[in-house]
Amino acid sequence: MDQRFNDMFEDPANQVFKVVFYPDRVYHAAYLNATRSSRYRYRVNEVRNAFDILVMKAEVYLDGNFLSNVLRIEYRAARLTEVAREESRFLRGRVMSQIKLCDQASSTDDTCNGPTAEIALHFDRWINAYQAEIWETVSPPRRTHHDFKVLDQIGRRGPITSVFDFKDILHRLGDLKRLELSFRENDVDLPFGYRIDRPQRDDNYMRNHQVPRTNNPSADQNTVLDSSYLIDFHRGHFFTNIDQMAAVRYRNGMMAPDNTEARDDNIIEMRWVLQREFASSVVFFHKVTIPPGAVEGTHRHIGTEELYCIVEGEGVAYMADGDDPATARYPLVERQIYGLGPRMCRELPVKPGSVIFTKSGGIHGIRNPSTSQPLRFIAFLYHTS
Repeated sequence: MDQRFNDMFEDPANQVFKVVFYPDRVYHAAYLNATRSSRYRYRVNEVRNAFDILVMKAEVYLDGNFLSNVLRIEYRAARLTEVAREESRFLRGRVMSQIKLCDQASSTDDTCNGPTAEIALHFDRWINAYQAEIWETVSPPRRTHHDFKVLDQIGRRGPITSVFDFKDILHRLGDLKRLELSFRENDVDLPFGYRIDRPQRDDNYMRNHQVPRTNNPSADQNTVLDSSYLIDFHRGHFFTNIDQMAAVRYRNGMMAPDNTEARDDNIIEMRWVLQREFASSVVFFHKVTIPPGAVEGTHRHIGTEELYCIVEGEGVAYMADGDDPATARYPLVERQIYGLGPRMCRELPVKPGSVIFTKSGGIHGIRNPSTSQPLRFIAFLYHTS
């Protein structure tokens, strides 16, 4: 770890406005696989997190000489533990990970067409997670050899492995911009040895993202099924004007067919600014346009929190009665909640600067009663776990 990070972290001024956060403090390499031998050292170049996942780009040195570029995967398996428990199984010492690499040549905004491989991740008590390192090469330089403390980790299913199809991108590790990951149970229940017929998967809850491929409202073509976690190594994204982005259009969004407000011309627009690019548990950031007379159905999310910030126009928002006691002075009305039927809600006037924040289970919706002006807001949604 660069001593300058320590200097910044220990500076009293940074205890208020921190410039170094976790995982910056673990950019060191003291616990990586080959460090059980003093002949090896690592240089960690970049670290990215997404929910239970940590991915490192690194270099490994043997006897002071460069040996290989390294891609390290760490996975804490909270979600995989849940789905395995539903089958009355515990995760043992090994899980499997499917990995797809995307360099600058193979990556686009909505697809990743790089090489794919499946590797084994091994439980490591030092980090309380499953992990493996993919080395560009595991062959030692001429006239030298691996330390025996490291040699027993190297192998096709070992915690140190090499993937032939990844060699080209790993050789150009700086060009690796994105990778997609999913996880599953091991094929064999260790240490008992019996085969698992239907290994459970953690594919980010069948994650998908929205892409404006057609202007038709609520078209299936605009939904891209990912079923994976995206790790994005870009260090920044700049958008000159998100209003110029193509919108995805939705007819009767968050409404059941029998909702009295549903109609063919009730169409709203969403400009999906960031989705899979987020780390941690953030799902999306988008800008929503509610045209004059249009309605976004009143609905709730379980296991997520969402924030609306009104930026243009005036309208009416809805929150469930009692969700925020401060809304008790506003009119009480009955609303059809998507999938749940009628509920009593508070009708809230909104304008630029108004914010609605709902926790897991919180009910919210919005309507534009204007006959001439659009209502626009930006929104974040993220998983609470």
